[in-house]
Order: sequence, then C-alpha cells, then structure tokens
Amino acid sequence: MNGVAVGVFTFLFLLVTVLGFAAARWRRADNLETLDEWGLGGRGFGTFIAWFLIGGDIYTAYTFIAVPATLYAGSVVGFFAVPYTIVVYPLIFLFLPRLWSVSHRHSYVTPADFVGGRYDSKGLALAVAVTGILATMPYIALQLVGMQVVLEVMGIGTGSDNWFVKDIPLFLAFIVLAAYTYSSGLRAPALIAFVKDTLIYLVIIVAVIYLPGQVGGWGHIFQVAQDSFNASNKENADAIAAGAAPAKGVVPPPAAQWAYASLALGSALALFMYPHSITGVLSTRSRTVIRRNAALLPAYSFLLGLLALLGFVAIAAGIKVENAQQSVPQLFEQEFTPWFAGVAFAAIVIGALVPAAIMSIAAANLWTRNIYKAFIKPDATPKQEATQSKLVSLVVKLGALVFVLAFSNQFAINLQLLGGVWILQTLPAIVVGLYTRWFHRTALLVGWAVGMAYGTWLAYGVPLPGQPDSHFGGPLVVFPGAETTKVYIALVAVLANLLVTVVLTLVFRAIKLDPGVDQTHADDYVVDAGEEGVAEELDPHAPVHG
Repeated sequence: MNGVAVGVFTFLFLLVTVLGFAAARWRRADNLETLDEWGLGGRGFGTFIAWFLIGGDIYTAYTFIAVPATLYAGSVVGFFAVPYTIVVYPLIFLFLPRLWSVSHRHSYVTPADFVGGRYDSKGLALAVAVTGILATMPYIALQLVGMQVVLEVMGIGTGSDNWFVKDIPLFLAFIVLAAYTYSSGLRAPALIAFVKDTLIYLVIIVAVIYLPGQVGGWGHIFQVAQDSFNASNKENADAIAAGAAPAKGVVPPPAAQWAYASLALGSALALFMYPHSITGVLSTRSRTVIRRNAALLPAYSFLLGLLALLGFVAIAAGIKVENAQQSVPQLFEQEFTPWFAGVAFAAIVIGALVPAAIMSIAAANLWTRNIYKAFIKPDATPKQEATQSKLVSLVVKLGALVFVLAFSNQFAINLQLLGGVWILQTLPAIVVGLYTRWFHRTALLVGWAVGMAYGTWLAYGVPLPGQPDSHFGGPLVVFPGAETTKVYIALVAVLANLLVTVVLTLVFRAIKLDPGVDQTHADDYVVDAGEEGVAEELDPHAPVHG
C-alpha cells in the first residue's frame, strides 16, 4: 500500500460519510417517517440537485470501471455504452414527465404503483415490483464489485489469505453505507452526489489531458491498441475461427454491427425502467426539472466517452492485468502521483456509494408499497411503511454483500446482464401504459411472463468464450431465423413479450374479459407542480392502487 494514496482516499471517504449522516438535517422536513420524505427526499429537488442525483444514479462506479475495461479487453462492441446514453435522453424527455405528473396526482411512489392504478391489477403491479427488485439486486452487487476492484489495486486487504481479514474494508464500507442510508434516506446520496461527480469530473478531465502525453499521444495510443489486438487475433486465430474466442478490435466489423446497435437501443430502453432511475426522477419538484435534466445530462455521455478511451490508454501504458476490470485503477496507480491516485480511487468508490444507496431505497420502496402494504399489511401507517423500507434497504444491501463474497465476480457480472433482460419486460406495462390503456391487463401479465422466461432461457444458453458447458456467458444471442446475426437478448425477449400481449389483448377484448377500471384520467398525465390536485407533498395515507 502507498501511504499517501491510502491517506487521501481515507480522508475523502470519511468526508462523504459525514455528509451522509448530515444529510438527515439537509432540507429537513418536520417528519422523515414517510416514504415521501425518506424514500423520495421530500419530492422537492430542483434542476441542479437532480442533475447530480440522477447522474450519480445512472453513471455508477461499475460503469467507470467496466466500460474502459471492455475496450481494454478488445471488445468490438464495448463502446456501445456511449451511444446508448445519448439515445436515452430524448426518450426520457418524452415519457418521464408523464410518469411524474400521474405519480404526483395519485401519490404513486413506485412504477408498480402506477401500473396497479392504471390497469386495476395487483397481480401486474406485483410482477413489476418483483422484476424491479430482481433486476436491482445484482446491480447493487456490482457496485460492491467495483469497490472491491479498487481496494485490491490499492493493496488494502490483499496481504492476507484470511477471507475475513481480506474483506474487512468492504464490510466497513457496507456498514457505513447502510447506516447513513437508514438515517437519511434519499437525501444522503443526493448530497454525496455533489462530491462524487466533482471528483469524477476532476479525475477524468485530468486523465484525458495528462495521461496521453505520458504515453505518446492519442495517435500512438490508437495504433498500439490496434497492434495489440491484431497480434492477439493472430495468436488465437484457430480459436476465433472455431468460435471459442472472440476477435478483438477497435471498430465493429459488419457481422457485429447489429449486436452493437441492439445493445445500444436495448440498454437505452431499459435504463429508465430500473426502479432507482425512476426514484431519482420522482424526487424532482416539477415536470420542467425532468425536461431540463434530459437536456443537460448528455454532459455525462461526453464524460463517459472520454473515460472509455482510458481502456486504450492502459494498453499503450503497458498495463498488464488478468482481470480487465483492474486496468483503469492500475493505470491511475502507475501514472498518477500518489496523492492524485488517492483522489481517483476515492472518486470510484464514492461513485459506488451513491447508486448503491439509491438502488437499495428503490428496491425497499417496491417491497413496502407493492408487497408489504398490498398483500401483508394493507392498513400499515405511514410510519410503519417508512420503517419497513428502512429495514428492507438494509436487507437488500446485505444480500448484495453476501452475493459478492459468496460468488465469483464473473457470476455477478453475468447475472447483472439478466437485469437488463428482466427490467425491459416491464416496458409495455409502464411506457406504453403512459400513452394508452389498449393493452389488456391479463395480456400484459402473460406477455411479461413469456418475456421473462424466454429471455432467461436465451441467456442461460449462452456459454462463456472457450467454456462450452458454462451458462450466462454474455448478452448476445443469434437472432431467431438468422445464422450469424447476433442481437441483444433483452430486445428479442421484449419483442416476444409484445407479440404475446398484442395477440392476447385482441382475444380478451373479443371475449369481453373484464379489463378493470382505470383509476387515472387523461389530464393526470400533463399536470405540473402548483396545479390543482398536485400537492407539494404526497399523501402518506393514500392507498396502494390496484
């Protein structure tokens, strides 16, 4: 361990810990014992705070490690994360203001609340809630994986063969995260996001200006990366020809272009289906804040593009690691002065704390509103709801910690790929439901089940390169009916979902199966803050709809 780097890292980590607990008094309400206050931060965040919160929510620590790692590893589709974060903002500009309006008119806290009210179906709301929790759990685990990678590169805990001693730093980080999330709710990650994003921007801007000059300039960097990939492809030509290993490269060849495009589109459609993304949006104070952020958040896409290129910089700098996820932290340790390396490591770890806190809050809100109150204790008081969410947020984080420690990191990564497949199956009920109620509620439920089962089955059948008997080896599958065209599994599954939903809707409407009563009205989807029926605070006594 380098004492200076560890000292700077520790100071910044303690700083955000203090901020996390202080957040309970920031913009403090008279009563934090409601989901509106604890789980949505009082629903009063403006453009500036929301920009940091939502950005800190969707650009996670693992993003900052995994995206450059894919380029370092030579993945020809690894750059897809950049266009997908560009495509997503026009989409959210269209549909998220509608979700904000109807949620504030009807006191909806979760996307499953909306689905239950729109389709008059507790079963469909339960399906959306369970999907959200399932998809979120491995996402939280990956934040801990990102922290673990940084701690390993720093040398913290790596000097011992005892697993408990080795993982003590991760346990401590977990305890701190759990404590201030329990105490402060959504206000904690909102306040910490200021520090996190400032550090991330500082580190990346310094990195893209300083590091290329250290390793010969951008032209040299791209040439070294391409030469490295060419040499690897030549060495593994037989395995590549047999399909046992992927070819490495900088630009996707024609055969991989559908894979690249479908990953970008599918990921863009899925990103704001995740409950933590919607939680960040519902915490804002008006529709205008959401629209402004849809226009401003692409600044993070610019940052992500620069960050991705650090994978090539690591190759040019001669970084040699067996685990590609360590490439960028190792690059920082090798090329930065110790004190700035400490800043960089702190930025990544703090970048894990913000989304992990929001994800656990979002999952806890789903449990409380759409399982606990809907099925277990319908007469739960606002305080009991808040207490239940606080406790479940601890359980969710503990589950993610156990998952990281009990399974290999590769398994965690592969399971997170399923998260995108699963969460996209809620798109017909949520996004289409914001514009039309033509889909029948029972057809939506069956379509969801088909998409979940088909997507999981497709993902299970994908082996890891060079390991034909393995499963969950990647996000791509050969498109049905095509011999060589690979596409993102989530898109294939949601197409099957939509096909089943449309066909069954026609059948159910023909036989006049009860569609339920829509509890929303057309004008609910366009109201803004200050208008009639849009309260400054959600009604803590409002029933769970559906």
